[in-house]
Amino acid sequence: MKKIYLSLIVLIGMSSVLKAQNDQPVVVIEQTDQPVVEVFKPGGKPIVTIFSDFTNVTSNSKTNNAFEITRAYFGYGYNFSSDFSGKIVFDVANVAAASTSPGVSAFTAFLKNAYGEYNHGIVTADLGMVGENMFSLQESVWGKRYLYKSFQDQYGFGNSADLGAKVKLQFIPEVALDMEVLNGEGYKKVQADSTFKYTVGLTVQPIKNLFARVYYDNMANQSYATSKVAQSSLNFFVGYKSEQGTLAVEYNTQNGKGNIKGQNWSGISVYGTLPIVKQLNVFARVDDLSSDKISVTTTTNGVSTTTDLPWNSTKTGTDGLVYMAGVEFVPVKGIQIAPNFRYASPSSDASNAGAHSVSSINVNLGINF
Repeated sequence: MKKIYLSLIVLIGMSSVLKAQNDQPVVVIEQTDQPVVEVFKPGGKPIVTIFSDFTNVTSNSKTNNAFEITRAYFGYGYNFSSDFSGKIVFDVANVAAASTSPGVSAFTAFLKNAYGEYNHGIVTADLGMVGENMFSLQESVWGKRYLYKSFQDQYGFGNSADLGAKVKLQFIPEVALDMEVLNGEGYKKVQADSTFKYTVGLTVQPIKNLFARVYYDNMANQSYATSKVAQSSLNFFVGYKSEQGTLAVEYNTQNGKGNIKGQNWSGISVYGTLPIVKQLNVFARVDDLSSDKISVTTTTNGVSTTTDLPWNSTKTGTDGLVYMAGVEFVPVKGIQIAPNFRYASPSSDASNAGAHSVSSINVNLGINF
């Protein structure tokens, strides 16, 4: 009898456990082909870029050695949503380093970027102090802004940023159309007037790593100065950039520089980079700039003489050729070090106007984080 009672107790206990298990909720996991949608989280990051160098410059039998910080950018970029973002960047420039004669470093801060951006589908639109499209692709392919500007930026064909609005339409990954309406004077000379610069550019990528671009802009003459003319620019660019190296050529022309009649100029720039090992590459570049001739009248001992000279040679003496070559070392991401040599050979007209050849040995440093 005791064995029967014991058996009944065990059976009752087991049935209670099984019932408790059956009362637990059942979780069914269904597999689906739908992609997992990530939840957007607003956020931003600081922007810091520093250009520094050592230069040994020789011109007209005079040599100057200098350590310099030529430029620094400080800013912040923030993504409010997957479609809306904003950026603000200050440009701290060394005025003495930018001048033709050495002097005491004097840093001046400019507001370079301050804009909001909308990016959805094929449309990207910016409003505020925006980065210009004139040579942004060339600067990206050149990849060495810390040691030398791209052609149009270096010689003053345009500005890297300006007050205005721009729109880019990325029809397909290989074709993009961009348009801008800008103040026209650049971010260092923000001026409220009725003169605007209108730009349009078309970029295509026919094959992987190969880019082709055509760009045009026009800035009408100021209404209060009828003697001036419209300024217009035209640029053609073809460039290849990959892990195997870069090679690019660009042709630039501009009529009515500064809205002044007769101030027309043009130039070509060819540059390339060849990797040697993972963190080391060699590069070379040649620029050729020339300007149209204008009549210049000089008076000596009461006698006036009229001579036809390129307009740019009579002011800055930059007409001519610039050669550069060097080695770039990238020890870690965000650090670029480039020992390089440059030689500027003025045109014969520029030499007659008083320009001298300039040679320099440089070590340039670029820092980005």
